[in-house]
Order: sequence, then C-alpha cells, then structure tokens
Amino acid sequence: MKSFLIFSFFLIFSGCTKKDAATTETASSEEQLLARGQTIYKMNCIACHNPDPAIDGPTGPSIKGSSLELVQARVLKGQYPEGYKPKRDTKVMPPLPHLEKEIPAIHAFLNK
Repeated sequence: MKSFLIFSFFLIFSGCTKKDAATTETASSEEQLLARGQTIYKMNCIACHNPDPAIDGPTGPSIKGSSLELVQARVLKGQYPEGYKPKRDTKVMPPLPHLEKEIPAIHAFLNK
C-alpha cells in the first residue's frame, strides 16, 4: 500500500513536471523574443524614436502597441498600411528591409 502511494505521487508529480517544463520553455522562448526585439529596437530605432517606445522621440512618434501590419509596412516599405492615419504625416522613415526576419521580435517588444 505504501509503495502504491509513493508510485502514485511519482506519477502525479512527473506529469506536472512535464507540463511545467513546457510552460517554462514557452515562457523562455517569449522572453528571448522580447529580448531580441528590444535589442533590435535599440540598435535601429532609437535614433528617431525614444528609447522608451511609449514616449515620442525627436523625429519619430511613440510606437508602443503598434500592430503587426503597421510594423511590417513601416519597416519593410517605409509606408503606412492602407487606411492608417499616422500620428505624424512624414516620409522621414526609410525602409529597413534587412530587418524583415526581426519583425516578430520588434512587434513583440512594442506590445509587451
């Protein structure tokens, strides 16, 4: 009977460990994506946008909470998505197509 209880506890806790490990792995991946986005943002965006994306920069507006569609259009083409009303109607931002693979990370950072 005692060994049955020990075995039962082992099964219960081993099941929780696998679930917790998957949750931890997902959280770790998300943290890595956010960290990568923050690094990319600091390296490429703060010349115009504020280091804090919730605050307007010297030439670029605050961009915290930007949609994926907006980030893609601005980064890849230097344009606004169709129907989007910009905070500042300027054409200052150049396209940065070399950042195409980093868009998910940038978007994650801007929406954390």
